Amino acid sequence: MATALALSVGDPSGIGPEIAIAAFLARTAAAIPAFYLLADPALIASRARHLGVSPPIEEVTPEQAMAVFGRALPIVPLDARFIDSPGRPDSANAAGTIEAIDRAVAACLAGDAAAVVTCPIAKKPLYDAGFRFPGHTEYLAHLSARHSGIDTMPVMMLAGPDLRTVPVTIHIALAEVPKVLTTELIVTTARITAADLASRFGIARPRLAIAGLNPHAGEGGSMGLEDEQIVRPAIAILRAEGIDASGPLPADTLFHARARAGYDAALCMYHDQALIPAKALAFDEAVNVTLGLPFIRTSPDHGTAFDIAGKGVARPDSLIAALKLARKLADTDAKAIAA
Repeated sequence: MATALALSVGDPSGIGPEIAIAAFLARTAAAIPAFYLLADPALIASRARHLGVSPPIEEVTPEQAMAVFGRALPIVPLDARFIDSPGRPDSANAAGTIEAIDRAVAACLAGDAAAVVTCPIAKKPLYDAGFRFPGHTEYLAHLSARHSGIDTMPVMMLAGPDLRTVPVTIHIALAEVPKVLTTELIVTTARITAADLASRFGIARPRLAIAGLNPHAGEGGSMGLEDEQIVRPAIAILRAEGIDASGPLPADTLFHARARAGYDAALCMYHDQALIPAKALAFDEAVNVTLGLPFIRTSPDHGTAFDIAGKGVARPDSLIAALKLARKLADTDAKAIAA
């Protein structure tokens, strides 16, 4: 039997509640797949009134969500309660923010949800409440290990209509990238990317374009040695394993239309090298996908947007894209398992 997507509300002081409401209201016109929201029902009702909309709301269990979605926004209520303060983050909401993520992952691993979709969180309110993980992705890997007993390395992918990018290093200072970047890290990231592109995206032989770290991919070592000493050996290992990897390629010519036609995903050496082209091409449609986990997780590619929270101007486009991609990946994954 088909199961709904589990959507965690994110930081309730951000735009998560309102883009979730907007996605539900657009469910027919935009063909939104069924989801349930893990949230404080009182906050969702309050935020809806604040925005001048009145979606029908029903409290449900995950198993009931599919049947309810056509007539009402299904909410699986949290034990924690939220302070409703749009635009003003409060560490008192941290417990509920984390509970929503925990329960979404548990439901997915138990087979009660098809995939996990997460609205944006803010790190500072969580840190102030004692949260000790760098971010969403690392916490999801922790939950995966806790439930399954298997340590996994999560890989972040930005997926848009015309481009998929993967940063090999993520939330570290640019000065730290050459110190952290290793051949092993590139190889592991590429293996996970290729495996998920095959199993969940249905790409039989994924083509990976590997960006260089330095300008002109180091130009033979004249602009830094990392591309010759770290990146190129990684590509040789991948090709020896049968993975279609090319590079190191200059990043400044990697993202135009003709170049994009030659690969299925680009592995980039640092955060902005991957995220700038992805967001420039499809800011409202790009989706953050976490690869390497035993469950599917997607999220919008934007943050909490505290500056516009509660003003009724937040667009749900990226969340809608995340919901649709999660459903597509879940269906592809199910077919692969059945086969």
